[in-house]
Amino acid sequence: MRSLKHGKNISSTSVENITPFGIWLLVENEEYFLSYKDYPMFLDKPIRQILNMEQQFNHLYWPDMDIDLELESIKAPEKYPLIAA
Repeated sequence: MRSLKHGKNISSTSVENITPFGIWLLVENEEYFLSYKDYPMFLDKPIRQILNMEQQFNHLYWPDMDIDLELESIKAPEKYPLIAA
């Protein structure tokens, strides 16, 4: 008889909260807030599309919306003044 494994793999990247003002992300044990003012491409999107996020090397990808954000642009937005919509 084989024993069952307890627990499950926990991703280091997840959408932690969706608020009326923006989205909270947890990426590699750091929290980031993406406001709809700065990231309007997430406004009025279905929750299931926002929750479907993947980390691919140094960027985050939302395949259902074809949104790709470089992690550095979230960590240091002052270095990336242009906003894509």
